[in-house]
Amino acid sequence: MRITKYTHSCLRFEGDGVLVADPGAWSERSALNDADAVLITHEHADHLDVDALADAVARRPRLRVFAHPDVLPTLTAFSDVVTPVPPGTRFEAAGFTISSYGGQHAVIHEDIPRVANLGFLVSDGAQSVYTPGDSFTVPDEHVDTLFVPLNAPWMKLSEAIDFVRKVKPGRAYALHDALLTATGAGVSNGHLERLGGVSYAQLAPETTLG
Repeated sequence: MRITKYTHSCLRFEGDGVLVADPGAWSERSALNDADAVLITHEHADHLDVDALADAVARRPRLRVFAHPDVLPTLTAFSDVVTPVPPGTRFEAAGFTISSYGGQHAVIHEDIPRVANLGFLVSDGAQSVYTPGDSFTVPDEHVDTLFVPLNAPWMKLSEAIDFVRKVKPGRAYALHDALLTATGAGVSNGHLERLGGVSYAQLAPETTLG
């Protein structure tokens, strides 16, 4: 499995097929090139660029999209390629086995309604990768590579550190990291490197992992 981290929260998985998670408005549209399937953790624009996804479906009609049932009203322009995925579902897409976790976005503020959110564990049989969306839901399966949210209005850094400690992955990388300046990222990364208990790094956009 090859994993490419794009800006903010978008990941591209390449194996027997091409799977993309959270192609949002702040991510490079090139992440969707030749994609066979797309995972959407939730409806917020930094995780779901509807126009970019519609363009990708138009170019590649066989592309399939998987999202929580609550997200489907946002995807009506190409609803025929969308499969609803409730929490606790295991399914196959683009040659990968995927498990969905969670159900709700983390709390931003009590005055802001919460939306549906899924974490996805992606496996090719040799390694597994977990992307949690906007939550710290801990999967009940082993995680080889964890992508951990680094900064957001709904979180504090101690939660990210505790998330890494609870998941106990083989390695961890930053996710949801476009909101930080280089100075702020340096501070947060330093704490995660020291306190997470695993190998951790923040990747430059379009970095590919083997």
